[in-house]
Amino acid sequence: MKKITLFLALSTMILATSCKDDKKKDDNMDAETEMNSAEDQEMDEMDTEEAEITLSKLEGSPEFNDASLKMTLPNAMKVPAGEVTFAFDVENYDLAAPTKTDMDLGLAESDKGQHVHFILDNAPYSAHYEDSFSKDLTQGDHVVLAFLSRSYHESVKNPNSFVLQKMSVGNPTEDQQLDVDFSAPHMFYSRPKGTYKGDDTKKVLLDFFLVNTDLTNHKVRATINGQEFMIDEWVPYVMEGLPMGENTIKLELLDENGELVKSPFNPVERTVTLEE
Repeated sequence: MKKITLFLALSTMILATSCKDDKKKDDNMDAETEMNSAEDQEMDEMDTEEAEITLSKLEGSPEFNDASLKMTLPNAMKVPAGEVTFAFDVENYDLAAPTKTDMDLGLAESDKGQHVHFILDNAPYSAHYEDSFSKDLTQGDHVVLAFLSRSYHESVKNPNSFVLQKMSVGNPTEDQQLDVDFSAPHMFYSRPKGTYKGDDTKKVLLDFFLVNTDLTNHKVRATINGQEFMIDEWVPYVMEGLPMGENTIKLELLDENGELVKSPFNPVERTVTLEE
């Protein structure tokens, strides 16, 4: 009987010790889990901070207030469909020359120099480094915007730096005709565009062209990957913190009541890609 009692006592002690050890292990595991969870949360917060996009004014860019652009061809705003030659008179601005700045702006830059941004119907622009070139135009009404651009693709913003024209190509049918009020405010998207690689991904230019407004009574809402920025100055901006991969930029011209300005070119949304 004494042996049985002693055996039961020893078994109870062993079981109690085992339970204590298991509880200690569980407590350690819980503490480790909490620590890992806290570390994960901290890493998530760091990732969120790193992913935050900032928008700031571009500083250090020359103004070119006396630069001008005039379209000399075509000399009529009704032309046959097909290849159309465009020619421009450029004054106080050197095409194909690098834009001289006092500092490295850190922006993607064309090694071909300054140029003309040519935009048809608010589609992505084509860059031209000479004062004449040809475009294949389809039948219908089209809106042509051309403006002077620095070598890093920032538009020259003065009353004489651009040309805005409606062109009738071929014999437009009723559904190919455009009714555009050129005395009303309009916004045209310019940058960013295409794919950015390496160091060019660190700072990305955001630029647009305005007609009949300088944002005194209007604003531009820029939505970058879902993050909203309200812009009330017509100046170039720099985006930083964009993630690798696809990025979506949406621009909306708003009136004094925060409503969309009526325009066939408003709003506009583009996707650009960043690569290592």
